[in-house]
Amino acid sequence: MSAPPRHFDHSGLEILSDEDCLKLLDSVPIGRLVFTRGGLPVIRLVNFVIDDRAVLFATADGDKHRAAERGDVVAFEVDDLDQDRHLGWTVTAAGHLSVIDPDEAAAVERTLPLRPWAPDRDRQLIRLAIELLEGRRLVAWGLRPHPVGEEQ
Repeated sequence: MSAPPRHFDHSGLEILSDEDCLKLLDSVPIGRLVFTRGGLPVIRLVNFVIDDRAVLFATADGDKHRAAERGDVVAFEVDDLDQDRHLGWTVTAAGHLSVIDPDEAAAVERTLPLRPWAPDRDRQLIRLAIELLEGRRLVAWGLRPHPVGEEQ
């Protein structure tokens, strides 16, 4: 059985499937939450878990919590890079934030390995429902597409 064909974007990066994106999202412990504060972009590191097609993280009352209360549209990014070998990948998820109600939050915390790094002060669980998922991978030179006439 052969591997499925690879698809590449205009710059030669492999376009990842939703399934591959979800696996990669689940493979790292820290991601970047991108949201707005006062109309300007803000980026915060969060540790998280994946639950189906959602990113879950804990936060105290603050900017992230207020963005979830409003149901803001946000982006979330994870990546991995090998600078020496020029390999790596990036996955971006986007969607609406929401605050998880306390009963569901208690069940989530019993079943998923969400371990916040910050002190446990009035912690709230937040959900990013993934509505858009994109990923790209920089593959080994020999696996990259090359324009006609270019040496491989």
